This record gives sequence, C-alpha cells and structure tokens, in this order.
Amino acid sequence: MSAREREPVRPGPPLPRRSLWVAALIGAALMAAADEIVFHQLLAWHHFYDRSTPAVGLFADGLLHTAEVLGLVAGFVLFSDLRRRGALSPGHARAGLLLGLGGFQLFDGVVDHKVLRTHQVRYGVELLPYDLAWNGFAVVLLAAGAVLAVRADRASRRSAAAR
Repeated sequence: MSAREREPVRPGPPLPRRSLWVAALIGAALMAAADEIVFHQLLAWHHFYDRSTPAVGLFADGLLHTAEVLGLVAGFVLFSDLRRRGALSPGHARAGLLLGLGGFQLFDGVVDHKVLRTHQVRYGVELLPYDLAWNGFAVVLLAAGAVLAVRADRASRRSAAAR
C-alpha cells in the first residue's frame, strides 16, 4: 500500500497527559545534552562517572550521550505522532518540556552529585555556590512547568465543558 492509498488520519481529541509526558522526555534529553555538551565536553568540569580512570569517565559520557540521543529520537517520534493525529495539547507539551528540563537537572544535582557521588559540578572549588545554582535552576524550571501544567489543565477543562 502506498502512502497515497492510506486513509488520512482523522484528528482525535487532545491527549493532555501523553503530550505532557512526551514533551517531558524531550526536555530531559535536552537537559542531558546541554549538560553533556557544556559541562562535560566544552568546559571539561566533570564526566558522568569520575570515580575511576579518565577512560572510564569518557566511556560513561558516551553512554550518557547515547541515552540522550535515544531520548530525543523517541521523544520527537512520539511528538510527531501526536501532531499527525491532531492529539497534541500544546499547553501540556510546554509544561512537560519545562518539567523534563528541571526534572533531569534536579535528579542529576541530588542523586548523581550528592547521593551516588558519581561526579560533582566542579572539583577543587567551594561546591555550595555551584550546587545552589545547579539545583536552584532546576527548581525554577520545575516550578514554571508546574504552573504551566495547572494552567493547561484548567484550559483543557474549560474547553471540554464548552463542548
């Protein structure tokens, strides 16, 4: 069956939760990419795993980079599917993007940096200002995403009630 013989996709109702989660996946992958590119490669402040040799650190960075690229590809495939079916909820997608960005950042700052101690933001400096900036930025992103999610939910309920 050729593409011309396929039936057109009929627009469906918006899928708010799916839109939020797909965009959150993209957001988390984007923040992982920013961390990997800026802090691991350009500034060379740390590797994903610094508790071994530099070769192991480089290998760990490669694994993180692979995961972020897979997250971006999967996220954009799912996002494109939502758009193709007319099921994308833009408000929820914007909220999910910020929640994903902040979620990855806070997970990295708390779990990787402090709980597992796989790496720190920097070495040989006072860590507190870096930790506060790292985790504070994450909290700001999460708060903005939460506000957008609440607004998108309210708008979605108003729209459903008007139908």
